This record gives sequence, structure tokens and C-alpha cells, in this order.
Amino acid sequence: MTAVAEATARAARTTASRPLAGTGTLLRLALRRDRLVLPLWVVVIGGMVASGAGTLEGLYGTAAARAGLAASMDANSSMRSLYGPVFDDSLGALVAWRFATFAAVLAAVMSLVLVVRHTREEEESGRQEVLSSAVVGRRAPLTAALLTAVIGDTAVAVLITVGLAAQGVGGAFALGAAIGGTGVLFATTAAIAAQLTESARLAKGLTAGALGLAFVLRAAGDAGSVDGGSVLTWLSPIGWAENVRSFADERWWVLLLIAAAVTAQAAVAYTLAGRRDIGMSFLPARPGPAQGRLATAGGLAWRLQRGSLLGWSVGYLLAGTVFGGMASGAADLVGDNPQAREIFERMGGQSGLTDAFLAAMVGMFGMVAALFAVGSVLRLHSEETSQRAEPVLANAVGRLTWAAGHLTVAFGGAAVIMLLSGAGLALGHGGGSAAILGASLVQLPAVWTLAGLALLLYGVAPRAAAAGWGVAGLCLLLGWIGPALDLPQPVLNLSPFGHLPKLPGAEMAWSPVLVLTALAAVLVAAGLAALRRRDVTC
Repeated sequence: MTAVAEATARAARTTASRPLAGTGTLLRLALRRDRLVLPLWVVVIGGMVASGAGTLEGLYGTAAARAGLAASMDANSSMRSLYGPVFDDSLGALVAWRFATFAAVLAAVMSLVLVVRHTREEEESGRQEVLSSAVVGRRAPLTAALLTAVIGDTAVAVLITVGLAAQGVGGAFALGAAIGGTGVLFATTAAIAAQLTESARLAKGLTAGALGLAFVLRAAGDAGSVDGGSVLTWLSPIGWAENVRSFADERWWVLLLIAAAVTAQAAVAYTLAGRRDIGMSFLPARPGPAQGRLATAGGLAWRLQRGSLLGWSVGYLLAGTVFGGMASGAADLVGDNPQAREIFERMGGQSGLTDAFLAAMVGMFGMVAALFAVGSVLRLHSEETSQRAEPVLANAVGRLTWAAGHLTVAFGGAAVIMLLSGAGLALGHGGGSAAILGASLVQLPAVWTLAGLALLLYGVAPRAAAAGWGVAGLCLLLGWIGPALDLPQPVLNLSPFGHLPKLPGAEMAWSPVLVLTALAAVLVAAGLAALRRRDVTC
């Protein structure tokens, strides 16, 4: 037997007897790759919750004001569906009511992205096969991915606990554990999805679908119950985090329910991982037709991204309908509190509360739509790094033609989902459809600007293309948290959305709309020029 064969046999025996061999090395590699993104996630999620006490104290500084808020929120089914019930009128309990649900969702998104990135994406790109040729145990990649998510979620929990300790150590720990535990739970959900599918995008889509279903179940349950005791709420892991009841006679046993679900899902993921080969899945992709039906690069781009666009379209239409129905209750949310009214006016303009609420929701839909547009543009990067673009470009297909297909989906798809969100808002609100549709379309120049920036980053420096996500996330954070923190307007104007008119309700201002449209066109042209000049896969 040659030395190479002996080394190979020895490595095989080692990995067979030590399924976790190499976990530490893979974990260090994952943390190194995420050394910028992971801390950003932690600071955004943990900092948002930890800073909530100061924000709410400025809005509701007296016990009477807090009690009034709690009573009005529990009496409003629309607000309960959005934030959940208020279990106590202490400052800490109000922080848990206002931020726990959305922080839990963000922690879940962080976890699913991390786990899929270090499992199925590694296999899809072929890097995992190279790594596994060394002394790497069969379950080491999955373990390293889950540990990366656990580290991130633990850091979020610690930041929340430390930041809210002044409101009560027990409540702060319960809130941090509930949010971090929800993130870990969906990390194991993503681990199962990564074993079932061949595509990283499908694995993310399945986990995101489970997360969306959990949010809808929680919202439906809370809309019909004032104490979080609905069966629908208890069917949702997000409802479990809510029912920990941080700062309100904590239910510690609910954390055990989260831990049990994490253990069960992790066991399923490890069982599936031990029964498949690298690169394979339990739900393999269906074979295509005997004769190809995709005649153009644009057709291929549409085929690759149509599922994502359909999911966003349905979600935006449903979400628009829900928030449109809440518009008439905006006055109940604000009541007689001048600070809360001021926040709505900063988000949605100086018009009446209903128009301000609708304008704020239109703006939020626009900022989230930027994530869709950026993701669709960066599909070019994933196609290139996975070496699927090279066979396409080897034919009579130019780079600009190839890119144009994905850009059509990104820019045109953003317009479609914004129209659907406007239609949903108008349908739920029951009036002003033309004004709401127009307000939705006004958001598009800012969405396209961020998509154009992502294209420019991809064309100039592909390794920095992921920074497009960071910019879009920063704009979302400024639009969501900035008005509540009363950030100065120059800071809010760092986001292109800060320059748009607050419609409906305000007067139309064409100058910023035209300037942003022109800026988006310049960014796209510059990105395409850079892509045309550089080497592919470099």
C-alpha cells in the first residue's frame, strides 16, 4: 500500500471513529468568515432591545402613562396582533412587549442565515468536499455551524441582560434567554432544512417560511386573546418567547419548552446528517425536461428567482392588508401622548395620524423591499461563486445580457411587490387606493438606489458584495429605530429613504425622487461597466 493510500485509510478510520473530529477548526473558520457580520447582528439586535428602556421612559415617564398605554394596547386587537399583549405596566415589561417579538424574529433570521451558510452553502460550492478530505468528522460541519449560531444568540442574550439589568436582573435574563433561545431554535430548524434540500436558497426559504408561519400563528392567537393563552399562540415558538412573560412574574418553565424543542430538532438534524452523503439531500431536485425550455439568459434568471418573487408578493399583499386594517386604530395607539404622536409624525409626516401611520407603513415596506432587491442582485454573485455562471457565459451570452436578466427581476420585482403592498394597504384601510398606490411607488427610487449600490460592489469587488446587505440593513435600522431615538435629520438622511416625501398626506416632491432615480441608473451603469472589465470568478 502506498503512503497516500495509507494516509487516506487512516483518515477514514479516524473520521469514522470520531464523528466530531475537526469541529474546533471549522468553528474557528466560521467565526473568522463572520468576524464582521456576526458582531453587527449582535449589536443591532441586542442594542435595539437594550436601548428600548430609555426610549420608552422618555415617552411614558409616569406610572399613569404606562398604565394607560398597557390598557389601550390590550384593548386593541390589531396592536396585540402586531406586538402581543402587555403583561404588566412596568418599564421592563413594556420593553418586552415592544421589542421581544421583533427581536426574536431577527435572532431567528440571523441563526438561519449562519447555519445555512456554513452547511448547505459550503456543500453547494464544493468547499465542504475539500475540507472533508482532511480529518473532519461526519458531524463536524453541522456542529460548527450550530455552535456559530449559538455563540451569536448567546451574545445577544448577554447584551440584553446587561443592558436591562437596571429594570430587574431576573426579567432581563428571562427576556435575553427567550430571544436567544428562539434564535437557537430556528438554527436547528435551518439545520434540518439544510439536510432536506440541495439548494441553500431553498433551505433558507423553508426556514423563513416556518418563521413566517410562526409569526402569523402568534399574531392570530394574540388578536383573539388578551393574555397570550390562545392555542394558536402556543403553537408558535415566537409565542413561547412572548409567554416567558419577562418582567411580569416570569414563567421559567417556558424556557424548558424552548430547550426541549431545540434538543428534538437537533437530534433530527444529526440523524439526517449521518444518513446522507456530502452534496446529496433527502429532497433532491427534480430532473428537468429532456429538451431545454430556457432559450435566453433572462429566462434562466426568471426560472431561478420566480419562487422568491412569488413568496415576497404573497407576503407583501397579506402584510399590507393586515397593516391597512390597523390604520384606523392608529389614534388608539397614540392616545393623548404627545411623544408617541411625535414619533409617528417623524416616521410618516405631519399630516393626520391615519395618513402618518400609512406613510410610516409604506416606508417600512420600501425599506424591507430593498432587502429583496439586494438579494436578487447578489444572486449574480452566488451564480458566479458556485461556478454556474461560467457554463452560461461560455455560450453566445454576453456578461451584460446575463446580468440583465437578474436585474430585471430585482428592479421589476421590487416594483411588483411594492404595488401589492399598496394594494393590500388600500384594501385593508378601505379607501384612498390611488394615493396609497402612488405612495408605494414613490419608495422605488430608494429601493433601486440600494440595489444599484449592491451591483456596483459586486462589479468592482465581488468579495465585498455582501456589504450590500449591511447597507440595506443599516437603512432599515435608521428608518425603524431612528425616529424613536429622535436621531438628527442629517443622520436619517444617510438613508435614501430619508429624502423621500412622506406620502400619503404630504405634498409630492419630485426633486428627490428624480435625483435618486438618476443615482440608481448611474450606479447600475458603473456596476455593469466594472463587471464587463473584470475576470469572472475573480
